Amino acid sequence: MPVSKTSARKTSAAKQVKAKASQSVPPAPRRSSEARVAAILKALDETYPEAECALDHRTPWELLVATILSAQCTDVRVNMVTPELFRRFPTPAAMTKATLPDLESLIRTTGFFRNKAKSILGAAKKITEDFGGKVPETLAELITIPGAARKTASVVLGVSFGKAEGVVVDTHVFRIARRLELAKGDTPQEVEQELMEVLPHDHWIRFSHQVIHHGRKICVARNPKCRECPLETLCRSKDKTWTS
Repeated sequence: MPVSKTSARKTSAAKQVKAKASQSVPPAPRRSSEARVAAILKALDETYPEAECALDHRTPWELLVATILSAQCTDVRVNMVTPELFRRFPTPAAMTKATLPDLESLIRTTGFFRNKAKSILGAAKKITEDFGGKVPETLAELITIPGAARKTASVVLGVSFGKAEGVVVDTHVFRIARRLELAKGDTPQEVEQELMEVLPHDHWIRFSHQVIHHGRKICVARNPKCRECPLETLCRSKDKTWTS
């Protein structure tokens, strides 16, 4: 049966739309080889051998609170707020006696202070009532605490207890992992899963600390300082400000 001119035009138009759509999808990043990942980790180890958590704390409880406060806030600002907060409420038991207005007043400058105050007070009560006043040391238990989602729990587990249950993906790790083509996920959760696949387990904790430092000093969001970057020869990012 002969094809009508109208049908032919529709078929041709559909093919053109499909072709344009396929052209608009960027190619998937090239998968990093083990040798390239090893070279990236070696460069980070040499550049940031003593990288550690930038949040001031003395105990797992203080780190938990500081990490909750760090959401949408700089570590510098958090470190300005926590000395007085921890002086008045040094333990979960002490924190349970705080009032929301007290907490809100003390942490106001960290932003989203009302929600953070509720989370901190809820965390204090949960830890006091269900965990004997001690911050739990497992991911399954930590994520039951108000304010302690997976990222916060991974910070506490890694820094306070040396347990690598995941890779902490903040805005710097998210950006740089994608620039280095170690991950291509569209969410922090997807990027974390990809990093857990390509990074050796014994690098999960320090990788995040090193990349956070790198993201603040060199591989910034806009106009990264590529000429100063120890990873420049390993980087294939379209965001590079110059090419070698």
